[in-house]
Amino acid sequence: MADGRDGNRTVDPKLLELLACPLTKGPLAWDPERGELVSRVAKLAYPVRDGIPIMLPSEARVIAIDDAMPPPRLGGSE
Repeated sequence: MADGRDGNRTVDPKLLELLACPLTKGPLAWDPERGELVSRVAKLAYPVRDGIPIMLPSEARVIAIDDAMPPPRLGGSE
C-alpha cells in the first residue's frame, strides 16, 4: 500500500485489483496525493493509515462529484 512517507505514496496494483468498495462492491482508484482509495460510484474515499486500508464506510470521506471524476476536457485552444 502506501509507504508511510509523504511524497512517495504508491499502491500495489495487484492489491488494488483485489480490493473493492464495501458498499458497491465496485473498483477502487488510488489517490496518491491524499493517500486514499476512492470509490467513484459510492463517492467515498477510504483512508490508508500506516499502509493499511480502512475499508469502513463510517471512516470514509464523502467526496463531491467533481472530486470523484476528472473534469471533462474541452476542445479548442486557450
